[in-house]
Amino acid sequence: MTIQQPTPIRGARTRTARVPTKPHGQWAVDGNEPLNGNEEWKLDDNGLNVRERIESIYAQGGFESIDPTDLHGRFRWWGLYTQRKPGIDGGRTAQLEPHELEDEYFMMRVRIDGGQLTTEQLRVIGEISTEFARDTADVTDRQNVQLHWVEVQSVPEIWRRLEAVGLSTTEACGDVPRVILGSPVAGIAADELIDPTPQIREIADRFIGDRSLSNLPRKYKTAITGHPSQDVVHEINDCSFVAVEHPELGIGYDLWVAGALSVVPRLGERLGVFVTPDRVADVWHGVTQIFRDYGYRRLRNKARLKFLLADWGVEKFREVLETEYLDSPLPDGPAAPKPTSIGDHVGIHAQKDGRFFVGAAPLVGRVSGSTLTALANLAEAHGSQRIRTTPHQKLLVLDIEESRIESLVKGLDEIGLSARPSLFRRGTIACTGIEFCKLAIVETKVNAAKAIEQLEERLGALEPEIGRPITLHVNGCPNSCARIQTADIGLKGQLVLIDGEQVPGYQVHLGGGLANVDREEAGLGRTVRGLKVPADGIADYAERVIRRYLADRESSDETFAVWAHRADEEALQ
Repeated sequence: MTIQQPTPIRGARTRTARVPTKPHGQWAVDGNEPLNGNEEWKLDDNGLNVRERIESIYAQGGFESIDPTDLHGRFRWWGLYTQRKPGIDGGRTAQLEPHELEDEYFMMRVRIDGGQLTTEQLRVIGEISTEFARDTADVTDRQNVQLHWVEVQSVPEIWRRLEAVGLSTTEACGDVPRVILGSPVAGIAADELIDPTPQIREIADRFIGDRSLSNLPRKYKTAITGHPSQDVVHEINDCSFVAVEHPELGIGYDLWVAGALSVVPRLGERLGVFVTPDRVADVWHGVTQIFRDYGYRRLRNKARLKFLLADWGVEKFREVLETEYLDSPLPDGPAAPKPTSIGDHVGIHAQKDGRFFVGAAPLVGRVSGSTLTALANLAEAHGSQRIRTTPHQKLLVLDIEESRIESLVKGLDEIGLSARPSLFRRGTIACTGIEFCKLAIVETKVNAAKAIEQLEERLGALEPEIGRPITLHVNGCPNSCARIQTADIGLKGQLVLIDGEQVPGYQVHLGGGLANVDREEAGLGRTVRGLKVPADGIADYAERVIRRYLADRESSDETFAVWAHRADEEALQ
């Protein structure tokens, strides 16, 4: 295989190299000699190169023809992971090697930058799902759509169909710049500060698939919003731009860096700079190159940007960005104000052009190809050709005339999408879980869906008293794809002891949350010592703690998160 040499590192010669006892594997400090097997195969052959082999070799030869390093590594650069073999329980997840856990089928992630889709694009995804993926489809909390049961023999044809309508799976997974989260109401919201679509498109057009950025230390996540609800979970992305008005320079963006969750959660931090729209792509490129050049590569569990920022601090990070990667410094800028509304955009909302958009909730993000095709047809029948996905596993239909709203809402209900969901359906999200994920320990989607049904039955009459969605995030392992530390009630999948018996269940995090109208600032949830919830007991626990919250809160304005952080542990059991 051809060795892909790294791009020369801008500014590296101006810094004094240090020689730590154990080098971190920072290219700008330690050189690019690989310090582990993962870095070896990445340097040996760029992950983007595997596409040619998929098309010319593996699609013809089938699963058995796939090189193991390509299968377990480079396939991710094109949005492909092997899925979990059915019948392997969660207790064996940590005991088996990846090849023992995997099936001969793939999860395929369709990249949807900004969550923006035409009805034609949505229909193509739906048709691909029904023809090649057993009618599976999940709307993720990264605005992507994930398919399952995909065979390698089908991948070239799927790519052909996606690319014919302007979609791709390029760098949807892997140690690369992944999908760019964008405000789902970009360009249409009546209260929008700025439409971030041009900035999202410039980054995607210039840098996605750029080989100089296709070997990062680990995954790299981006978010951009121009909406005052701050609807892109910017505090947990590596590089985020949040719209703000500068008193002298007008509308631009506040820059946040180095947020991420997983087993070591860390909220991102403001650099305190103001980024004008015309500089967003270059600033993003600079932050991304810092991660490439200075990010830690020796230990994979330390290879996220959050660890670098923790060591450097904001002041040094800004200095390196401005002196080594930008043509000129950035002006100081104000922080964005507190969000003005809930950012999931569920319900019926006015657009700036006099029409309306309708936000609907699938059941914990689980849909199907048939549902997506039906949604495309329904939207077109009501005069819309635009759909948006959200970072909260929701779907928006745009450009609806007022006279057609109720007809659309009825049609959405008929295909399993609720524009007027219960608070519990609205506030619940779940990761893929043990059904398909090789890392999972516990089921998520089915358990969460059952919990929603039970909570609607038990607490539905109390919704006016509850008043606002209480977010319930269900994750199948500790990696927090469903953002458990930033939910009112976050459930982390693991094996738990219940009455002396080890069973699938969840550890509980309470009182977390990101920017929203009810919080002064983002914060991580607290864990409750000794509290474990069995996998079939989500509704029992949620009902118990919500009733205690309603009984103990100091006023109707006190949120669940505020109460959960001040309550004693007995109240949270």
